[in-house]
Amino acid sequence: MNLEGKSGIVTGSGRGIGRDVALLLAKEGASVIVNDPGVGRGGEETDERPADEVVAAIKAAGGQATANFDSVAEYDKAGRMVAQCVETYGSIDFVVNVAGMLRERMIWNMTEEDFDQVILVHLKGHWNMCTHAVKVMRGQRYGRIVNFSSDAFKGSVGQCNYAAAKAGIIGLTRSIAREAGRYGITANAMCPLAATRMTVNDAVIAGWKRRLDSGLLTQAQYESRMAMPGPEYVAPMVAYLCTEESGDVNGQLFHAERSRIHTYYFGEEARSIYKHTEDGMFTVDELIETVPASLMEGIPNIAPAEDA
Repeated sequence: MNLEGKSGIVTGSGRGIGRDVALLLAKEGASVIVNDPGVGRGGEETDERPADEVVAAIKAAGGQATANFDSVAEYDKAGRMVAQCVETYGSIDFVVNVAGMLRERMIWNMTEEDFDQVILVHLKGHWNMCTHAVKVMRGQRYGRIVNFSSDAFKGSVGQCNYAAAKAGIIGLTRSIAREAGRYGITANAMCPLAATRMTVNDAVIAGWKRRLDSGLLTQAQYESRMAMPGPEYVAPMVAYLCTEESGDVNGQLFHAERSRIHTYYFGEEARSIYKHTEDGMFTVDELIETVPASLMEGIPNIAPAEDA
């Protein structure tokens, strides 16, 4: 078992990807705080307590787990969750931040609350958990943080709040990696592709069909989404990033789905233009002439205007 003697937290682990991650970490020998407040897909309160079910499954398999029902969006409760892990199991060796919610609307229909709540749970929630955990991990001179971003960071129709949060999580993760790496703490991010209640339901499928019909999705993209694999394929890479053996993997972004894991190459210059004059300043007229044939050559408009 690759995580024997380790302990940590998996947020949002009552269902979906978080559930499979918690189960695998426990199978690998870790003691796990299973966090899930039992809210609905849009953050609405329910009477459900899926964290208890996951804890029961882990214990039935001979593992160790404890439930937690707090929201990662609340700073003090995030701190208490970290303290619970240390008090219960003696240390906090990893934090896997999966908890999230969706409120999908086009930007012209999105309310301020829709935007704020998604940013609060995803981006602020990740920060809440990380800042409390790193304070303890720094003293231990050891820790593993795995944050969940999404391919939506590239831009996602009807999800500008979610896309913004997930792009922010990448910046947050890389910053933590740079700040905390010297203390033996790694921080990496995952962009998974998996069928869960967050990603596939009747409303989501209907939205895909509308995008297919309007040309925003190709037939191949639509069929790929309809055949989306389960969350169990994401968990092994997360578990690896929680091991001691992953100590030199830091500040990276990974995509995981059935049979395929890949990294992202970003943050480097792709194309450049230069002006070799004393002041080096371009005029607007020069950019109008130069940019289409240089920086943007062969790069299409991702959403060209339609005729009225």
